[in-house]
Amino acid sequence: MNRASESDASPSSLALACGVRPIEVWAWAMYDFANSGYTTVVITAVFNAYFVAVVAENAPWGSFAWTASLGISYALIIVTAPLIGALADARAVKKPLLLLTTVGCVAFTAALALVGRGDLALGAALIILSNFFFGSGENLIAAFLPELARGPALGKVSGWGWALGYLGGLVSLGACLGYVAWAEARGQTAEQFVPITMVITAGLFALASIPTFAFLRERAKPQAAGPLSLARDGFARLRQTLARAREFRDLGRFLLCVVFYQAGIQTVVALAAVYAQQAMGFGTQETLLLILVVNVTAAVGAFAFGYLQDRIGHKAAVSLILLGWLATAVLAGWADTRSLFWTVANLAGLCLGSAQSAGRALVGYLSPATRRAEFFGLWGLAVKLSAILGPITYGIITWVTAGDHRLAMLSMGIFFLAGMAVLAGVDVERGRRAALREAV
Repeated sequence: MNRASESDASPSSLALACGVRPIEVWAWAMYDFANSGYTTVVITAVFNAYFVAVVAENAPWGSFAWTASLGISYALIIVTAPLIGALADARAVKKPLLLLTTVGCVAFTAALALVGRGDLALGAALIILSNFFFGSGENLIAAFLPELARGPALGKVSGWGWALGYLGGLVSLGACLGYVAWAEARGQTAEQFVPITMVITAGLFALASIPTFAFLRERAKPQAAGPLSLARDGFARLRQTLARAREFRDLGRFLLCVVFYQAGIQTVVALAAVYAQQAMGFGTQETLLLILVVNVTAAVGAFAFGYLQDRIGHKAAVSLILLGWLATAVLAGWADTRSLFWTVANLAGLCLGSAQSAGRALVGYLSPATRRAEFFGLWGLAVKLSAILGPITYGIITWVTAGDHRLAMLSMGIFFLAGMAVLAGVDVERGRRAALREAV
């Protein structure tokens, strides 16, 4: 593979790699549609509040129990993501592993319906397991991207997936909220209707992921042969990657950049509803409406910015996004009216969709063809590390300042500034050349 081959495409196939059918790209993007319901309903909008108020019975340590459960799941992903990626590359088994993680996430999400008042151990265990399988599958589906899109169109195709993903989150959240409204009108309590929303979310995940497994092809070729164990193959490839890290130093720098800027983003995702209620005085209905609207703007940002990214370049695109996030953190910290906060929330939505799409595309651009799953595993590791770093920082600041959420939100700007500083040292074209040399 070389630069000439990347640009040598007919007008009808400029975005897709040779031999890729449009239905495959749709099937790939449908996985983003399918799994987004989990994060939207379970992590962000419904089960988190249920866990603290009902499962933990509003105990003072309820919020800590929730964040600790998520932290454990992210730590497990950090430990296993590089290994799973290395195994997927060594034996070309991304798709079978993706099926395994999907079944795991769907099953444990449905099992959350069994969690009731006081079932703290069961609820924590099921959150750890469901979120672990979700995060592992997220890394695997991302590793298909460079097989589907030509190098110059990675941002565009990545944006298609993220945009459809946010729409999927809207569908799941809308279905659950519709059921909740119906249940509340009949006098049901959260203990009665929240478990059903977990079944709805799991069912939609399973149903919407069917096209992925029906139409998406595994194009990778096994990189290891013989009777060696998969675990030994994976660890051997991971050690080799780390030993040759200097050859991919620009990818490594970008992954460090990801740790910083995603720390700020993950904090906003995890605590937006808390901030809206604690700092802005939003009620539950207005908060849920805010989440719905932000999902729409995030979908628009992911779709539209993918095209802009391919036009202005990956580094310039990520720099622009980080500037937008810095402005979001500052404005959110200073917002003193509901109208201004709604504006800031929608700016966050645009930046959220754009950042997720742009980061995934740039990792694909800097990854050698023979190690895509492995490097996307490292990308997943960086994101999950940030999901621990950012919220913990926010929590410490609110604890030390006796609940000053505005100062905590303002402090997230430090992560975006750090990300911009690291990004300045990334040479995208040098990193691309290193990836192409590995693929020859």
